[in-house]
Amino acid sequence: MKQFVIIGLGSLGKRMIEELGKVECEVMVIDQDPELIELYKEQVSASFVANALQEEVIKKLVPSTIDAAIIDLGGKIEVSVLVTNYLKKLGVHRIIAHAESDEHGEILQLVGATEVIFPTLEAAKRITPLLVSSEVFNYLPISSGLVIAEVRVPRIILGKTLIEANLRRDFGITVIAIRKEHEEEFDFVSSDYHLGARDVLLLAGKAEELTRFSGISPNLKKMTQSPGLLKSLFGWKK
Repeated sequence: MKQFVIIGLGSLGKRMIEELGKVECEVMVIDQDPELIELYKEQVSASFVANALQEEVIKKLVPSTIDAAIIDLGGKIEVSVLVTNYLKKLGVHRIIAHAESDEHGEILQLVGATEVIFPTLEAAKRITPLLVSSEVFNYLPISSGLVIAEVRVPRIILGKTLIEANLRRDFGITVIAIRKEHEEEFDFVSSDYHLGARDVLLLAGKAEELTRFSGISPNLKKMTQSPGLLKSLFGWKK
């Protein structure tokens, strides 16, 4: 069974408790706020009220064999950097840290973080395309070179089959699946499927190609140039 430690119960740390609670694993939590520990102790395997700023606390409580450590110390930038370094020196192989800014993220990586999460930045990347285009239902930058999005079928390809629309040739994007508007379930369809007005396409491709296909301003392609992480995809788990 995999083992994880969450150091700091910020918004990310709390959400990780909820999500990890859905799978079979052991979760340890460390936070210096006794009220937060009391609130979440029944949802985890072990919980400790402790100050992670002290390296001896990390050495005592965190096994070096832990599968991953998640650090979410809110706005305590200096503390998060020190804790990340403590875990690196301890030999923890996977260290996921919450960053407040690009600069903070760079420092975290320098001292040992293997993955850095920018919740506010990632949320902004996802929400902006939905605001500027009514044709886009979901937009998720995966990395600097890949975006996955839900887009309503444009008029120019209505009534065509997937093979006739040939989105890979004309736009460099791939249709993963299709769902009906106002429905949640996606279907995997054949190449002779005729595209209808209620169809929503789940697409994968480069940001500039998806923005061109969906009619979003080309300037939005810049939003994918910061590193992204493969997180929950429209409710799916990695």
